[in-house]
Amino acid sequence: MTDVDDTAFAVELVTDPAAAAAVAEVAARTFPLACPPHATPDDISGFIENSLRENNFREHIAEPQTDVLVARDGVGGPIVGYALVFHREPTDPDVCAVVIERPVTEVSKLYVLPDHHSRQGASPSRLLMAAAVERARSHGSSVVWLGVNQQNVRAQRFYAKMDFARVGEKTFTLGGSTEHDFVLARKL
Repeated sequence: MTDVDDTAFAVELVTDPAAAAAVAEVAARTFPLACPPHATPDDISGFIENSLRENNFREHIAEPQTDVLVARDGVGGPIVGYALVFHREPTDPDVCAVVIERPVTEVSKLYVLPDHHSRQGASPSRLLMAAAVERARSHGSSVVWLGVNQQNVRAQRFYAKMDFARVGEKTFTLGGSTEHDFVLARKL
């Protein structure tokens, strides 16, 4: 099912677990790009090994309260980005304290390969976020939230353009370090 399509990129909801390996490959290539500069290679590879493997994405694809969205380079083309979207209650107490509307959706991951950020006025990041917001609406959510590392200024600018506003802070454990994220939210 194609959610969004234009001349350069297409975004689709993944329903076939066979796509998990390709999504995991993009996840492994893009996750390090959003990590803070002080993140160690061991911490980054440990996170990828524990959270972004093919089996993780197979489970996400099968889970009814989770959407895996992919951006392709043209309809049926290679995957150049993905979003992982959870339609469920947050478990982090810092998030629960600032994201109080229910039901709620989290955009847990949204990454695009660096050489595919924009082409001919099309942006797979924008298309992925638009599809994630639409999936949140289809699940009846009243708010979408996400966490972004406080040092990732580029991502913060992108989320602001997508109508997200800072509502709080939370921590994220990456290997042996505690990272500090802003919590951003967008009412639907």
